[in-house]
Order: sequence, then C-alpha cells, then structure tokens
Amino acid sequence: MLPLGTAAPDFSLPDTVSGRDLSLADASEGKRGLLVMFICAHCPFVIHVQDELARLGDDYGSDGLGIVAISSNSVISHPQDAPDRLRAMASGLGFAFPYLYDESQAVAKSYTAACTPDFFLFDADNRLAYRGRLDASRPGNGLPVNGRDLRAAIESVLAGGAVTGRQHPSAGCNIKWAPGNEPPYFG
Repeated sequence: MLPLGTAAPDFSLPDTVSGRDLSLADASEGKRGLLVMFICAHCPFVIHVQDELARLGDDYGSDGLGIVAISSNSVISHPQDAPDRLRAMASGLGFAFPYLYDESQAVAKSYTAACTPDFFLFDADNRLAYRGRLDASRPGNGLPVNGRDLRAAIESVLAGGAVTGRQHPSAGCNIKWAPGNEPPYFG
C-alpha cells in the first residue's frame, strides 16, 4: 500500500467525457485536497456505491476538493470498461468530476491501486492523508451506503487537519490487469 504521507504520483490521462488530457497539477491546482478514485463501469462493488460517488462530486467538488475518477481495467478482458462505456456511466450518473482512462495501467501501479473502488485522498500539499474504504456497506450486507469513512476523512482534510481514526482498506473487484501487466504487489 502507498504509505500515508507519500506525495501523489503524477499522471496525465485522457478524460473520457471531454477528451482532453488532465494532469495531477490540473486536478489539484488551488485545491485544499484531492480525491483520486479508482473505479470502473462493470464492478458490482462500484455499481453498489455509484450514486454515493456522484453525491461526493456534488457535495465537495465546489468546496475546495479536486476529484478525479480513474479506470485502469484492461479492455482486452473487460470491454465493458472501454472509454465509451465510462463516458456513458459518467453522463448517466451526472458525475461532476473527470473520469479518466489509464490504458497503460501505469497510474494504477504508481498508486498501488488494488481494486475497484479504491480511494486515495491527498491533502493540500498533495500528501496521502487517507487510503481506504468509502464505508462499511458492501453488496448484499444490508448496511447503508453513506460514505461515512471517506466523508469523515474529506472533512478533516478540508479543515486542514489530519485524518484520525482507523483506516479500513478498500474492498471490491481486483483491477483487471492486461495479460503480463500484473504489478509485483498483485497476487
């Protein structure tokens, strides 16, 4: 796992909605924090929380938090995660943040992203303040999707404070690596 306090790994990826490349600097410039979410279109864990992801964009996107979603899944094995499907997902859910496509999977590797969804929250200095789950809800467990864990971390970062309390790891479907492209930390 990417250690807390680590500087945000750089990226420049195409936005599936606008078609323009977006960099780490673009996403974080003038912001009090940056949320990087690794998601995709097909994962049942992402589908379970997708409305809450849209609410995060609505609730915090204009509140000093940069937000980007990134899909790093291989379209060789999972064509349902191709950029046109990501664009349709973003449009259908009204995402108020860019939805980027990491075709080479290099960005997922640099973040040590392991699953979808996987959340990385950086402070105003682009240092990792939180890496963990959205909340305790999972498909079929009956718990409400409320974003409690991630929202508490966001509130701390936006207030300029440290994220306190236990950080629970994300849970979901593993990132679908292209054949032979699995990172050394995978498995």
